Amino acid sequence: MAKKRSRKIKKKKRIRFHRSFFLPFLVTLTAAVALGVLALAAHQWIMEPVKKQPADIVRSSQGIETHETEGAEPAEKEDAAGDEGESAGVEQGTVSRYQEELDDPAYMEENNIYTVEPAEPGRVTMTFAGDILFDTNYAIMGTVRGSGDISQGIMPEVIERMQAADIMALNNEFAYSNRGTPTADKQFTFRARPETAAYLTDLGVDIVSLANNHAYDYGPTALEDTLDTLRETGIPYVGAGRNIDEARKPVYYIVGDLKIAFVSATQIERLDTPDTKEATETSPGVFRCWNGARLMETIREAAQNSDFVVAYIHWGTENQAELDWAQLKQAPELIAAGANLVIGDHPHCLQPIGVIQGVPVIYSLGNFWFNSKTLDTGMVEVTIDETGIVSYQFIPCLQSGCKTTLLQGAEKERVLSYMRSISEGVRIDEDGFVSW
Repeated sequence: MAKKRSRKIKKKKRIRFHRSFFLPFLVTLTAAVALGVLALAAHQWIMEPVKKQPADIVRSSQGIETHETEGAEPAEKEDAAGDEGESAGVEQGTVSRYQEELDDPAYMEENNIYTVEPAEPGRVTMTFAGDILFDTNYAIMGTVRGSGDISQGIMPEVIERMQAADIMALNNEFAYSNRGTPTADKQFTFRARPETAAYLTDLGVDIVSLANNHAYDYGPTALEDTLDTLRETGIPYVGAGRNIDEARKPVYYIVGDLKIAFVSATQIERLDTPDTKEATETSPGVFRCWNGARLMETIREAAQNSDFVVAYIHWGTENQAELDWAQLKQAPELIAAGANLVIGDHPHCLQPIGVIQGVPVIYSLGNFWFNSKTLDTGMVEVTIDETGIVSYQFIPCLQSGCKTTLLQGAEKERVLSYMRSISEGVRIDEDGFVSW
């Protein structure tokens, strides 16, 4: 026990000896290190927001996780992503929302789904025009007939606006065919050579409506030739088909992160036995909406399968700016069914722009390039994003001397003033932008 006690005492003495020698040194060293750590931490705390803030913003706006890496280059890449705003998020969102459809060509073809790259990420610009005619037997083709150059009829500045749209749509009021027999006792029947469908590509057209009272002028054979010609030309069509399922089927466009549906139908002719036949289960024709029940069902289905629905409707009374009772009845029904935008044609003249429950309606765009008369006309340019319509612009044009031109100056203001005078519930500024 004495030895053990002796060792214990010696040990305690050694401990006391070391404390008395090193303790002041250790305290001083520890204090110095602590001060250094605090200084470094303070420096990093001051500099951290400057270095990290852009990356944090990018993570927050895109809703994605990133990992910090050393060096300046990764930080610069994050800053670049931040400078692009949310466009990167839109591109990534497109993949996440619709990639399954885009990766299935058979599904895309079966469901009339097309895709284009937007000129401006996160937004889609759609431009609409009224009636066109490529029949060489009529005066409108006089300026183009010899040269085969569509810019001799629709002026280059107009074409430039058409080509700038992500999606350009108009009313194709004739058949493409060399076959068929003209409808008996019909005053005007229209048919163009199939090769003239190439003009649509020259104009920048992306989709046409066939829901009108002239697509069937040369009977079912010519209508089927029209469908084949447009398909071969690469122009989607809506509002007619080999049977009623095809005729009423929407066309969809996936543009960035948005999916847009186009539905088209015709009220004309308003007869129980019209010259322009409605498609049936077994025969070709157009999609008629004089009885609108099936059209409303189609719009409801399109609304369930897309982010935005365009209804392009052939209605109204020819050469009359006043709206008729059938337009006034059906317009609210279209919107109640789910249409986000209504574009009208058939009257061959401009009709009012209105708004119903926050949805704009232009009841008729009139002739765009259709006959030799001098008529005011125009295009509507609509830009949308994920929230809905961002801008709506009426672009005044003039059909005169078998040419369609873009109006400027006093003539532009004249047409805008006229549109203001017939349009209730909306405001139209000096550039044609419409608000409500």
